[in-house]
Amino acid sequence: MSHTPHELHAEFPEFADKISALKQSDAHFAKLSDAYHEVNRAVHRAETDIEPTDDAHMQQMRKERMKLKDEIFAALNA
Repeated sequence: MSHTPHELHAEFPEFADKISALKQSDAHFAKLSDAYHEVNRAVHRAETDIEPTDDAHMQQMRKERMKLKDEIFAALNA
């Protein structure tokens, strides 16, 4: 599998240990993380034309990824 940009550990390297711990101990965080990874991979597939999409759908996916990333960041700083 090729490197997918915007993975959580790459986005928040200073929180790598906390991300791993929260995935194991906090069901809500794990759900956010899973949702982020799902949309992030969908964006990556669209950007690399593996699964092309129209501009409106791409924009919607990117907004969803940013929303999830903001929620994850808030959880990491709580």
